[in-house]
Amino acid sequence: QVRLVESGGGLVQPGGSLRLSCVASGIVFNMYVIAWYRQAPGKQLQLVATITGSGSTAYADSVKGRFTISRENAKNTVYLQMISLKAEDTAVYYCNVARNGVPYWGQGTQVTVSS
Repeated sequence: QVRLVESGGGLVQPGGSLRLSCVASGIVFNMYVIAWYRQAPGKQLQLVATITGSGSTAYADSVKGRFTISRENAKNTVYLQMISLKAEDTAVYYCNVARNGVPYWGQGTQVTVSS
C-alpha cells in the first residue's frame, strides 16, 4: 500500500522560510518521480516542483529561485525547502507519486504566509 505523509507546514511571515518533508512507503522509492503540488483557497491545484529518482528537478515559474526540491532515498523522503515566502504561497501543500498510472496523495500540510 502506497502511503505519503507530509509535514513541516505552519505560519510564517513574508520573507520567511519553511522546509516541508514527505515520507513515502509502499514503493521502491528511488524508482519514482515525486512531485509537490499546492492548492490555495478557491484555486486549482498547482504543480510546484518535481524530482526524479536520480535527482533531476523541475519547478513552476512562480517558485523558481525560491524553492528547492531534494530527496534522500535512504530515508524515503522528499523535501521542499522554501525561502523568501510570499503571501501568494499560502496553500495546502501535497506530495504525489504515480505508480502504474495511479496517483497517490498525502494528506497535505498547510502553509500560511502572513504578517
